[in-house]
Amino acid sequence: MTQASAENEGRGISPVEEPESLFERFPWLYAICRDHLFRDDTKRISSALWPVGVPAKGSSLSELGCGPAFYARHLAARFGHLRVTGVDRSGRQLRRARTHALARRLSNCTFEQGDVRALAWPTGSVDALVASRLFMVLSEPERAVAEMYRVLKPGGRCFIAEPRSALRASVPLQAMRLLATLADFGGERGRSYREPGGVSVLDVGGFRSLIKTQPWSAARHWRDTWYQYALCEKGPERDGT
Repeated sequence: MTQASAENEGRGISPVEEPESLFERFPWLYAICRDHLFRDDTKRISSALWPVGVPAKGSSLSELGCGPAFYARHLAARFGHLRVTGVDRSGRQLRRARTHALARRLSNCTFEQGDVRALAWPTGSVDALVASRLFMVLSEPERAVAEMYRVLKPGGRCFIAEPRSALRASVPLQAMRLLATLADFGGERGRSYREPGGVSVLDVGGFRSLIKTQPWSAARHWRDTWYQYALCEKGPERDGT
């Protein structure tokens, strides 16, 4: 139940249930897409977040909107001394992530269910963040970026990757919608889902504007044919943290 629903219930107002999520209904389908269709940017993330080659001992990293936690798992396996946390709203996606992490015996990788727009973490508590393919179906992305800035430690870095092609980016979502339609054939019609009907990708200007909503001490942007990236750094405490 959301905080608003809880408050309404306390006032005697019937809570309004959120629509079902396609990522909850078909977690295996999105996991297949993430593991086998999307680009693996693990090396690019590592070199961007830790130019010296490895994170410092005791460092922490979180993957936001992690789904099956592709990067959380890969970075935990790559750096055994790194404390890694994957965060996602979908409990079923996280169950798959835990299963894979256990299979690889990743003792340094944990998972939390939560909303990236309202993280349950103290300010300045995380050394590094990864957010890949997060903003395509996320409402209020500015809140998510604000949370990224808030939870990063002074001097912490955030790696963001967003697809540039709406057609390619929409493949998992449209595949899940098609499967839902087929599964419901002859039964319930016109079900609504939490995710939007289509995928919206940010153009270069929109991406840069979103990043600029927070007072990063440094922000580097670059892009290739399929993705656009940002590496953002939070300044020292005098910057307002």
